[in-house]
Amino acid sequence: MKPHLNSILVAGLMVLSPLYCAGQTGTMGDGDRIITNSRMIGWGATKVLDTYLSPEEYTGPDLRYISHTLRWREGSRLINALIHQGNIAYIDNRSGDGREIAGNYNFQYGLHVVCGTWTVGGNELQLEAGGNAELNLGFIYNTRNSNNPAQARAYLNVLPTAALTYTFRNPFCESHYRDFRLRYEVGVPVAGLMFSPNYGQSYYEIFSKDNYDHNIVPTYVGNAPSLRHFLTLDFPLFRATFRVGYQGEYLQARVNNLKQHAYTHALLLGVTKTFKLIRVRK
Repeated sequence: MKPHLNSILVAGLMVLSPLYCAGQTGTMGDGDRIITNSRMIGWGATKVLDTYLSPEEYTGPDLRYISHTLRWREGSRLINALIHQGNIAYIDNRSGDGREIAGNYNFQYGLHVVCGTWTVGGNELQLEAGGNAELNLGFIYNTRNSNNPAQARAYLNVLPTAALTYTFRNPFCESHYRDFRLRYEVGVPVAGLMFSPNYGQSYYEIFSKDNYDHNIVPTYVGNAPSLRHFLTLDFPLFRATFRVGYQGEYLQARVNNLKQHAYTHALLLGVTKTFKLIRVRK
């Protein structure tokens, strides 16, 4: 398992800021609801290792779709986050004589708190912190194997999150929703549950013979040090707001004497839409 602990520890200091924000939580206001949704296509490269299937690391292209939604009310410091992500990768080993196909669906729901807002050079800098609940379902299929050709990916995680958003004014438009926004978001899983066969155990034994062997494993930073982060820029162009960005994922686990990781770097391109739902008072 390659060490990415330095990046994870630095990000961990940032996502622990909910402890600082805990005393600053406000109540939900009666203002209008604002919804910002970004739909993105990501293209990048991934490195995947799963020793249940092969001791070799597989590398190749990764294609993904991400829907990222933030919801809040005017005057409130509470923000709901909703993330859907799906990806597919077609990867090869070093010798070029074996291939794997990997796919995942990831869902996250979270609650963030606006810890502070500052004016910097006439623009706005905002810090958020909170936590997300994460569900991931996926698979890896090895085209060379006959006995154990596939591996399932299933886990639940709780991850503290933090985000910095820098909003700078658009001099050509008075609408606040047509500003430029630079956003960095990071999350570090700290506890969860993962499905995994044990070393040498087949899926036939698990599902046909009902031979349970520690297949639901608790995970924490010690046995599954992982990190997800985004850096995005929203910019208005013509009558739309476009998004360009970067996503990095460092997902690792060492459970049941098996090792797995997926390191991915992806370029993101998409469209951002902001809606204002006006509350009608009688």
